[in-house]
Amino acid sequence: MTNRQAKQALVIDDEPDILELLTMTLSGMSIDCVTAENLAQAHEALKRHKFDLCFTDMRLPDGNGLDFVKTLQKHWPELPVAVITAHGNVDHAVEALKSGAFDFVSKPLKLRMLRDLVESALKLSPDRPQQRERRSRDKLLGDTDPIRALRGKITKLARSQAPVYITGESGTGKELVARLIHELGARSDGPFVPINCGAIPAELVESEFFGHKKGAFTGAVADKQGLFQAAEGGTLFLDEVADLPLMMQVKLLRAIQEKAVRPVGGHEEVNVDVRILSATHKNLAACVRDGSFREDLFYRLNVIELKVPPLRERQADIPLLAEHILALLARKNHLSKPLISQAAMAKLQSYAFPGNVRELENILERALTWADSDIIEVDDLMLPEHPSMSVMQAPVSAEPGEPLPQDLESCLEDQERQLIMQALEATRWNRTAAAKKLGITFRALRYKLKKLELD
Repeated sequence: MTNRQAKQALVIDDEPDILELLTMTLSGMSIDCVTAENLAQAHEALKRHKFDLCFTDMRLPDGNGLDFVKTLQKHWPELPVAVITAHGNVDHAVEALKSGAFDFVSKPLKLRMLRDLVESALKLSPDRPQQRERRSRDKLLGDTDPIRALRGKITKLARSQAPVYITGESGTGKELVARLIHELGARSDGPFVPINCGAIPAELVESEFFGHKKGAFTGAVADKQGLFQAAEGGTLFLDEVADLPLMMQVKLLRAIQEKAVRPVGGHEEVNVDVRILSATHKNLAACVRDGSFREDLFYRLNVIELKVPPLRERQADIPLLAEHILALLARKNHLSKPLISQAAMAKLQSYAFPGNVRELENILERALTWADSDIIEVDDLMLPEHPSMSVMQAPVSAEPGEPLPQDLESCLEDQERQLIMQALEATRWNRTAAAKKLGITFRALRYKLKKLELD
């Protein structure tokens, strides 16, 4: 007789050895098992029992495991299901995750990975989807259709271990989306470790990711833990993943596949249990075509793609966002929250925001500084005169009939200073990103900052 207080798992496989191994492993974790050798038996079991977890093989005598996953998604969406795949069959594993599987395990089954999977699945919150959507709404603000659709996808992806590739323009909030997926999921008790792949010098990337042993190279005076180990039991967020050197892409692919890393200078691999989320503002498929990004890594990271809409596609959310941002800024600076005049709000809603929400934050912070009263007016926003243009599209030539500048050098310096300041503000003063936005080298930007006394 089963213990009613114990968790229950449904295990579907027509191989007696697999059934026995899974049953023994789960029993050792105080989980009662109901076994089925085919889909007909599985459906009967679902009628009689309430399960906390399910394992199913891909190929069964009377059907396909993927079809069963889709059935569970439709009728029992809160039941985490893991698919058992043949060794090395990445395509089937990816297809299972896209169909809604929580995770997958490959034959021959590795007990450590199996236990990690079970522990993560049982941590999933029993919250109803509406409750999770409400929790995400408190952080990802907005009531427009694009943002509501995004929140719905986030709450669904939070109940999976599938790698998610987050796309979107700079400043749309890709890291915020990644954090929400982490916080609403089974790994919320673990760390969330973000990495800006473009900010790490190429020669240090491997050491930063995987750690190193003392003496591995000049300057390695002690053992150092890598970011993979730091994210153990949690989520690793690879931001600007397109900027990873090709050499590192090979090693990252292996770490994801094997769930293990080898520190630089080390001889043994270290097991790691992390979920991978990645993002970039670049077109990663185009990077694959031009040879700067590995196709096999692209397909491992891009199991599920999640697009974050630009602010210009949800302009009706600007008043809500502006009020929230001003409240935060006022609290941070110990000021009373200012109002925004109707004209200023209309100006904001007509602006294209090439820098998205991040640019809105910068504009409001500047306006809060310059406003002469408790009401922010149009002039306090200091928006570019051509709101539909990006920073690099702003014209510098005089219109026909306008007088030419008397001091050309000084005029050009003023234009250059304005463009550099806009690029720095749009990238939150990240000089590397600002240089890329301006289409110049980091060294050239550093020189110009010194020359224009902006350093």
